[in-house]
Amino acid sequence: MNRYLKYMAGAVLLVIALAAMACQQDAEPPAQSTAPTAAITAPTEPAAMTAEATAMPADSESTSMTNQGDSRLASVMSRGTLICASNDSLAGFGFADASGNITGFDIDLCRAVAAAVLGDADAVEYRPTTASERGPTMQSGEVDIMSRNTTWTSSRNATWGNFAPTMFYDGQGFMVPKNLGVSGMMELGGSSVCVQQGTTTELNLQDFIAQNDLDIEVVVFPDNVATNAAYTSGQCDALTTDRSGLVSTRAGFASPDDHTILAGTISEEPLGPVVPHGDEQWFDLVSAVMSMLIYAEAYGITSSSVPTAVTGDTAIDRLFGLEGSYGQEDMGLSMTAAQDVIRAVGNYGEIYDRHLTPLDLQREGSRNALWANAPCTDCPKGGQVYAAPLR
Repeated sequence: MNRYLKYMAGAVLLVIALAAMACQQDAEPPAQSTAPTAAITAPTEPAAMTAEATAMPADSESTSMTNQGDSRLASVMSRGTLICASNDSLAGFGFADASGNITGFDIDLCRAVAAAVLGDADAVEYRPTTASERGPTMQSGEVDIMSRNTTWTSSRNATWGNFAPTMFYDGQGFMVPKNLGVSGMMELGGSSVCVQQGTTTELNLQDFIAQNDLDIEVVVFPDNVATNAAYTSGQCDALTTDRSGLVSTRAGFASPDDHTILAGTISEEPLGPVVPHGDEQWFDLVSAVMSMLIYAEAYGITSSSVPTAVTGDTAIDRLFGLEGSYGQEDMGLSMTAAQDVIRAVGNYGEIYDRHLTPLDLQREGSRNALWANAPCTDCPKGGQVYAAPLR
């Protein structure tokens, strides 16, 4: 009996000891072994979750790199055309002729970018865009550039895209029939004014009315064509838009002399190209092309005098890729991109004279002359047309 009890007691003590060892192993993680382990044929669920968590950053990084490879520049080059949102009803800036060809000052800015990137100024697909469509069009990223008499504002810069250097300085004004008997803007009280909907023009008109406590009826229309037609048909007493637009519109009237553009402006309207947000290289590239146009005029280089060999003038040689660099490689441009651009569309002054001077939009004495100390000798100076130095 005593022997049996001793046996049982020993067995109980053994079970207790084994249980204590098991608890200790559960409470403490096993020591890490430095020896290689056998292949695991059935990973546990936590291991699978760890693998998935590790894979996600790798996929994100891969996607990011793919997006970088899929840059706007790469897309344009792969497509072989530049998609440009434009106007097709504003003479001088963007206008479709009887054959459907779109020409104008803004159009040549798009052609300049196409020449720089694709070596072909005609490799452009134009997307005529109404004023109200401009914001959604830019936000969707469906176009590569918009060059459509568009005013650079802080809210548009924040929500539409990045604005390249201002290429035309304008201000809003009013046009009236001469027989209305109005000689100044402050005499418009009691009249009705036609204005295009969804534009800074509409907002500026409201500010002008409120600030001067004028009794003016605002009559809005969806696009430029409808607005002008309403004015010419007598649906309103006056028409308001940028002064350049008024000049362009009046030039197309059967009897332009029957209409007067009143003196003065009620706003600042810096106009220029805009590109979608999200691709700084593309923004830098488009900005550089605008600079090429401006500096070519400043250095006295025209479409017929583009240099192809070193001239000895450091600034000219750098601009045309003959000696030195201004960052063409970083922007994805060829060293001699400016040669293609100026040869295809001319310098800023040539573009201006081709499309805007015939409308009597003279540069001399206006803000659209080059800056006061521009190096050219036979160019209009004393204005605000200036761009970041190409160096």
